[in-house]
Amino acid sequence: MVLRSARVSLEPISPDLARRIIARDEQPGDDWHREYPLRDELDPLRSLVTAGPSETPFTMYLVRRTDDGNAVGGFGFFGPPDATGRVEFGYGLVPSARGAGLATEAVRLALGHASSWGARVAVADTAPENVASQRVLMKSGLVEVRRDEALVVFRRVLVSSARSGAPMEI
Repeated sequence: MVLRSARVSLEPISPDLARRIIARDEQPGDDWHREYPLRDELDPLRSLVTAGPSETPFTMYLVRRTDDGNAVGGFGFFGPPDATGRVEFGYGLVPSARGAGLATEAVRLALGHASSWGARVAVADTAPENVASQRVLMKSGLVEVRRDEALVVFRRVLVSSARSGAPMEI
């Protein structure tokens, strides 16, 4: 299922597509930006290749700009929600696509989707020096809950349509 907003779409990455991204085996219609994939996506993509096919919405996605169709980054859940409904995620855009609000739009889109599939809390972390990523998370409704010299952790309670839109506290 492709998720769409005004300026981005999130397209699930299958194990076969992950293999092709790693090998940089671009085929017609892939339209990968020349800077894609990001180096820190390679290990999660390798894990996806070895995991095999899955129907879960809590997977990795290509982030594609709708104006030119280029795949400019990735978004990924680190698995389905745990027993408490907590889901962790990460994202990244190629340098030339940053600063235009695309990451914020992608995060909001993905978290709305996660909520509709039962996630109750979203968590992400970033390096303390990555102020741009911290701004994306805050614009997406996450709040800082912990900071040390290595990581800044953010959290957001998601809205559940199962309870008439009321937030679900953990």
